[in-house]
Amino acid sequence: MAVAVPAQGHVKPLMNLCRQIAKRGIRVTFVNAQTIHEKIVAAAKMSGADEVEDNIVLASVPDGLNPDDDRNEPFKLLESLRKTMPATLNDLIESINTSNPNEKISCIIVDLSFGWIMEIAQNMGVEAVGFSVASMAASAIMLHIPKLLEAGLLDTNGSLKNGDEIRLSNDIPLWRKDEFPWSCSSDLKIQKMFFECVKEYKAADKAKWLLCNTYYELEPAACDLYPNFLPVGPLHQPESKSCSNLGSFLPADASCLSWLDTKPDGSVIYVSFGSFAAFSQQQLEELAMGLELSGRAFLWVVRRDFADGSPFVYPGGFLERVSELGKIVEWAPQNEVLSHPSVGCFVSHCGWNSTLEGVSKGVPFLCWSYFADQFHNESIICDVWETGLTINFDENGSIMRSKHEIKKKIDMLFSDNKLKENALKLKEMCAKSTCEGGTSYMNFEMFIDSLNK
Repeated sequence: MAVAVPAQGHVKPLMNLCRQIAKRGIRVTFVNAQTIHEKIVAAAKMSGADEVEDNIVLASVPDGLNPDDDRNEPFKLLESLRKTMPATLNDLIESINTSNPNEKISCIIVDLSFGWIMEIAQNMGVEAVGFSVASMAASAIMLHIPKLLEAGLLDTNGSLKNGDEIRLSNDIPLWRKDEFPWSCSSDLKIQKMFFECVKEYKAADKAKWLLCNTYYELEPAACDLYPNFLPVGPLHQPESKSCSNLGSFLPADASCLSWLDTKPDGSVIYVSFGSFAAFSQQQLEELAMGLELSGRAFLWVVRRDFADGSPFVYPGGFLERVSELGKIVEWAPQNEVLSHPSVGCFVSHCGWNSTLEGVSKGVPFLCWSYFADQFHNESIICDVWETGLTINFDENGSIMRSKHEIKKKIDMLFSDNKLKENALKLKEMCAKSTCEGGTSYMNFEMFIDSLNK
């Protein structure tokens, strides 16, 4: 059984892990809150996947909210599940165990942001596996929280009491205070809520196995800091096209793939900020005009709630002017897009899932971080791996990224062969890690062997 945190960036990598387990002949029950379960099922059907893969069973538990509660409010949903899931999950496990005595739940895979579920597994005498959807570097700082609190370096909101940075070891890039996975300096209430979630990583010591969606060669120092974690990523490889969208909340628009077929190799700018980021109308106008000014072909993912929760209103005449140049979709099959030879640049929020996908496909980044660990991922992309550039805010304290800065960085990236060379090196390292005999391959096989015993 696998239990998902109700957020797209958590559900998708956990689903990819379960799909890999299922391919080894092990049956997996994938549990979501009811509202998330319904989104996944609907999106899969709209994407053409009428059936779930063999050995994957989709299940749900009630979210505990009232009928008129806002189910798109993440912290309200998390708080409700924290109260109700111990009982509902226990009932679900007992129901599965009694319905088929030959297929009892023997193991629960727990997203470490839901670390409290470890106790449920313990109470039922079921082994627990901890899974981190973040980088190993971000996992390390979250695992360090108890020590940082004990040492008096952090306050109860997760803010540094003194100084501007923390270094966990000499071999790991330092963490600046505005790069913490729980950082939200503009709203301390939200930051405290994030901080409470990531503190759940302390439950890792209750797990029999600990897995991380990364590969050793990408983060050797961070992996060495916590050798009890098995790097088994990237877990999005390989995909079966029939179910590649399984775990997504939105149906993917595959028409963009045939559009990419018409473009020269390495020529297209792919722009996607994931499932959560939202920007002001004015900032999105600047992005639209920056893409137009670049004069390059672009594929842009624009969700319906992209403009601070509302649909984005394009600048006057924009859609007509770029009709031959650009393709706009509400959601894209990102793994397939980044695999396409025509894609030469990824404008990204630097979420870890997107970062891993871009790295594994050898695509250089234009970084536009939004919140949490994305800022640290951006620092690693630009300063350590040297596979990307930052799209900076305007000078004079502006909170805007201008169309001129966007065009400038696009031009710089496409003229910088070194960025592409570095990106291809990481792609090669990734391929070796996931091939037979590679580090991620061997770690995953070791884990599967333990499940089969």
